[in-house]
Amino acid sequence: MPARSRDTILVINAGSSSIKFYLYDIGAQRELTPVLGGQLDGIGTQHPRLRVRDGDGQPVLERQIAPRHASDVNDAQEVVGTWLSGHLNGSPIAIGHRVVHGGTAFSAPVLVDDQVLEQLRALNSLAPLHQANNLAPIQVIRERRPELPQVACFDTAFHRSHSALADRYALPEQLYQEGVRRYGFHGLSYEYVAQRLRRALPDIAPGRVIAAHLGSGVSACAMVNGKSVDSTMGFTALEGLPMGTRPGRLDPGIVLWLMERGMSHDEIQHFLYHECGLKGLSGIGNDMRELQASDDPAAVMALDYFAWRVAEGMIGLGCAMNGIDAIVFTAGIGENSPDIRARIASYWEWLGIRIDPERNRHNGPRISADDSKIGVYVVRTNEELVIAQHTLDLVRPA
Repeated sequence: MPARSRDTILVINAGSSSIKFYLYDIGAQRELTPVLGGQLDGIGTQHPRLRVRDGDGQPVLERQIAPRHASDVNDAQEVVGTWLSGHLNGSPIAIGHRVVHGGTAFSAPVLVDDQVLEQLRALNSLAPLHQANNLAPIQVIRERRPELPQVACFDTAFHRSHSALADRYALPEQLYQEGVRRYGFHGLSYEYVAQRLRRALPDIAPGRVIAAHLGSGVSACAMVNGKSVDSTMGFTALEGLPMGTRPGRLDPGIVLWLMERGMSHDEIQHFLYHECGLKGLSGIGNDMRELQASDDPAAVMALDYFAWRVAEGMIGLGCAMNGIDAIVFTAGIGENSPDIRARIASYWEWLGIRIDPERNRHNGPRISADDSKIGVYVVRTNEELVIAQHTLDLVRPA
């Protein structure tokens, strides 16, 4: 790895089964250049692996980790922290973190102190797959390096531009005032997409855009002039479109029925977050590539269901904007699966939307045909760069 010549910012994105980390150089004009990026995935499995690449994407390290050293996120942090401490040329000026839920209190990135950390812990139950894991590295670093600034960047913040109407459920006002509302998630990804559209597709950026973040978690967002006006996700990351292991929209009566059958709160929570979605429908798993390669009727049905409900949910967001000028796919599945994009778009032919097979096969950036009434695009997201930008703005204001 080349010697560091500038100050740096470290970004950490800790999830339920992986820890991603990225280091950025800060240029003279505040431009951020990647120096390295890596992740430790497979946390809690028998095959955890640490992979690191340099700023040009070339491999620096790929190593199996003993399962006992990555049995949970806390153990995995030790592995990542030890590697980073031995390979960083000096300390970063700050560390930025992805935090899934900011609740009503946080509508923008914030420097973390003990009070902020306590407020964020109170939201753990609203994002049980993510929040505690997001906060774990922050706590460890505060204990070991209390002088090092840390910035929390929220997946919910981008959606705080919603109207009160868009944020409400049909519930009593008291619950809304207590914070029961539609927060929306994947906001860091959508924020990057909005930025990228302004640079790469300036004719589209001011318009009415539906962006779909299709990964293990799945959602869609309606944006007007780069601002979120509605999202398919709501109070928690369970709502909306079907996902890898989460069901998406669900009649709440099903939860009552599960309770009547004797399931506890923890059992229902585990079921909804870990046993549903593509995994539940297929009975095979939630890996999209595995399902696409399978001829099992349940796998075929799971993919058909996914495409149908995602297509339906995306186009439904057009009501929030009174029309649609462009559609954007992003995240792992959205960026890399021509088949899934084509399946989804096949439900939109009645709108005059046409996909060009060759453009789609090459992953865009434009994948719609010239005669398509609405343009369809692929934009590669970069949540970590957005986090680094916010971190720099807070610790060194322009």
